[in-house]
Order: sequence, then structure tokens, then C-alpha cells
Amino acid sequence: MIQVYDRVLSSKSVPTLVALALVAIGLYAFLGVFEFIRARIMVRVGMLYDEEMRLPVFDRVLWHSVTKSPGVGTQPLRDLDAVRQFVSGPAPFSIFDMPWVPLYVAVNFLFHPWLGYLRAAGVLMLLVLALFSELTARRGQTEAMQSAMKAHVMAEEAAGSAEVLKAMGMQKAIAARWSEATQKAVGQQGISADRASIIGALSKVVRLVLQSAGLALGAYLAIKGDITAGVIIAATTIMSRALAPVEQAIAHWRGYVAYRKAQERLQRLFASVDVEQGRMELPTPKGQLSLDGVTVLAPQTSKPVLQGITFDLKPGGCLGVIGPSGAGKSCLARAVVGAWPVTRGTIRLDGASLDQWLEEQLGRHVGYVPQDVVLFTGTIEENIARFAAAPSAAAVVEAARRANAHEMILTLPEGYNTIVGPTGIQLSGGQRQRVALARALYGDPALLVLDEPNSNLDGDGEAALMKAIDSACARGTSVVLIAHRPSALRIVDHVLYLREGRQVDFGPRDIVLQKLQGAATATASARAPGNLAVVKE
Repeated sequence: MIQVYDRVLSSKSVPTLVALALVAIGLYAFLGVFEFIRARIMVRVGMLYDEEMRLPVFDRVLWHSVTKSPGVGTQPLRDLDAVRQFVSGPAPFSIFDMPWVPLYVAVNFLFHPWLGYLRAAGVLMLLVLALFSELTARRGQTEAMQSAMKAHVMAEEAAGSAEVLKAMGMQKAIAARWSEATQKAVGQQGISADRASIIGALSKVVRLVLQSAGLALGAYLAIKGDITAGVIIAATTIMSRALAPVEQAIAHWRGYVAYRKAQERLQRLFASVDVEQGRMELPTPKGQLSLDGVTVLAPQTSKPVLQGITFDLKPGGCLGVIGPSGAGKSCLARAVVGAWPVTRGTIRLDGASLDQWLEEQLGRHVGYVPQDVVLFTGTIEENIARFAAAPSAAAVVEAARRANAHEMILTLPEGYNTIVGPTGIQLSGGQRQRVALARALYGDPALLVLDEPNSNLDGDGEAALMKAIDSACARGTSVVLIAHRPSALRIVDHVLYLREGRQVDFGPRDIVLQKLQGAATATASARAPGNLAVVKE
């Protein structure tokens, strides 16, 4: 600019103008290449960050889901996306360009001290606006995020229970509550956006005022003869480069605040979960299961759901767990498979406590059918094979045959390639239980835990289930069977009776059942009309 205004215009030299234009074009070309390289680098930094954090974050999300941690849900996955998008976007460039601001201001001081003071004051004013933007955006972003998370949780709950809402006429009531929560989140986001837009508009006005003030001051200095006309334009151009990073930082401040909040939540997520450290792969277990004084707390509660549970189960043994509703039977199943942590006592598999096993290795040797069966989006083959990278087709079919599910699967539209789960075809409760049993039997596990696996089975299905359990025990698999139907106890050799989370009795099946029968007979006799004194006592 100095050369054009001070030399080319005065000398009217076209060759000089052409040379200056070529130099400028070449420099701009280099600038474009550097900008392109920097953008590609940042995109790959974001991709690398996502690649290294993706599985650890997902594992911790599942851990918090098991422990019923409030306010977590799938938010960490969205936080990971937010961090990657921020790093890969244009917002970090304003931070990278910020260290050049003092250099631009110093060049203006070289032109003239008054120009330098004006530019320094302008930068200071924009930095104050950026700080004010931080103070106003912090609280609004936090409140808006909390309200949005609440609305998201309500939507997930409603989607998972849509049939109940429709059948019982609760749709409008739940929709109204969700709409209220969403409206609150939108309102808070709107307030935060309004504050950010006010500061953004104010910063733009300040920049334009500074630009005009710089031109006016330059003109005054040129009239006095302190600077040339070219310096006016050059100083204005350089100053626009000095103010650009600050203004861009203000424009992207909301994104920066969201990025920082996401980073803080991810750091808390990693600090709250005890990752596997110092564990080594142990020999394949034979199925020796032992519990010694086990006490379990339900997640996010302080009241024990199980207290003092002690028993031993040898390989090939079959244990039936019985008791009234709320006795803690399903809680015991979750603790035995390692889904719920033990507060006191120890659960051991082949002499090693569960926390000594690598989770992935332990999972390969455990089969589990929960009370509420869930099949994941994928083929039936993938579900039975537990989504193994290289499943054995023969093992999948064998597990399906043992679960009496092979013929049923063949009747489906695409057999073992039929897509099931939330986005696939909907199987009946009995069909899901049979596929889940095949999944539990896949790979000949050393320990099989079944939580009411016959609740949705007909007579033939229950007979096949008993046959599958008997076959598993014959192969040396230890089986823990939780059932309400007395017919399921005919194949067990030991019975554990729970009541109110405590172990009432444990021993051989016939002995325990005789005790319970005797106690039931005595209770019925005490309630007879001729035994009012006994009842009163």
C-alpha cells in the first residue's frame, strides 16, 4: 500500500505496479496454501482425538449406565462430537492468530506513536468485550445444557415406553412435560444467544469506529506532514489484521465455552471410572463359583439389596435361586456376572475375585440371560455370536440348536441373516428369550446365569430350556437359575432361598424344599380358626 500510494501514483510507473501486483499475488498464494495446510492439520487433529477417545468414552458411558449414574446417559458421546467439531472448525484459528496482534500494533507504533496508541486502545477494548462475553455466556450455557439434557432423558424414556403411553392414554401428559422442559432449554439458549449477539454487534461497531478513527487520525497526521497518504492505508490494513483475531474470538466465544464445558465433563467422566489396571489374562475357568459374605448396594443408593450371601457351586452344578418378589434374586444375578460391584465380601470364579479378571475375558466365559431381554441392531447370527469379529458359524448354529431356536430362526424371512433389534423385525417375547439363551450358550461358557429364562416360554419351550440347562451342566458349566415356576427346580441340585436380601437357606434341593414346605404347612396351620392363640402369639 505504501509503495502504490507513495510511488506508483506519483511516478505513474505501470511496470512498478505490475511488479508489486505479482509480488502480492505470490504472497497471497503462499497464504492460501498455508491456510489450507493448517485447516487440514486441524481436521486430522480432531479425527485423531476422536479415534483415541471414542472407545474409552463409550466404555465409560456403559459403566455409568450399569451403575445408574444420574445425569450421564449418552451426553459424553455428544461431548466428544462437540470437542472434535470445535478442534476441526475455524474457531481455533483465532487463538493461533492472537500472538501476532502485538506485532501488528508495534508496526503501527513504527508508523507513528499516536496510531500505535489508538490501535492498542482498540485491542484492549475488544479484549474487555471478550472477557465480558465469557462472564455472561458461562452461566447461560450451563443452565441451557442442564435443561436440554433433562428434556433429552424424558424423550428417551418416552420412546422406550411408547406402547405403555399409548395404551394408558398418557401420551399428551408426557408430551406436555417434555415440551415444557424443551421450552425451558430453548428459552435459556435464546437468552444466551441474545447476549452473545449483543456483544458481537458491539464488537463490530467498535471495530468500525476504530477503523474510521484510524483513517481520521491518519488524515490529520498526513495534513501535518508527519506521515504520507500510503501510511494511512497501510496502517488501516495492518490494524484490521490485528483486530480480526480478537473479533473472531468474540464471534466464536459460545462455541469455545461449549467446547470447554464438554472437555470438563469428559475429564470428570474419566476421573470417576476406575479403569482396568494391573490385570492380566487368567487361565480359562472351569466354573467354580464361590460367594463369601457378599453385600451389594443398588447403584446410587445406600441401602443394601443383598447382605451376607455365602455359597459354593462346583463346576457342572446347578443352583436354583428362589424367594418372594423383591428378595434380591435379580440383584444377585447382576452381581455374579460382574454388572454390579460388591460392597463387602468376595465373588470368586475359579478362586480369582471378579475384579482380577479382564472384563472382556470374563465376558467370554459367562453366559447371561437377564430378566428383560434386549437384542441389539444386527443379524440374529451377530447377536448369538455376541458381535464377535470372526464368529464361528458352526458354533452359532450349535448354540441355537441347544436353545431350541434353530428351527424358529429358519422360519424368519432371512434366517440367521434376519435383522433384529430396535431397527429390525420385532420378535415375540418367547422368540427373544430363545435367541438370548443361544447367545448365552455361545462359546460353551464356564458360568451360565439365567434370570427367569422361562417367563415367556410355552410348555415345549420350557422343556427345551430344561434340556439345554441339563446339557450345559453335563458339559461342566455351572448354572445359576432364577425362577418363579416350581417346574424349573426339578433339574437343579442345590437351592438358595432369599428373603429381603438375606440368605435364609442354602443346600441340596430336596432338603431346602422340604424345610420350606414344612414352614408353609406350619404357617397355614397357625392361621386356622382353631389356632387363634398361635396367630396372636
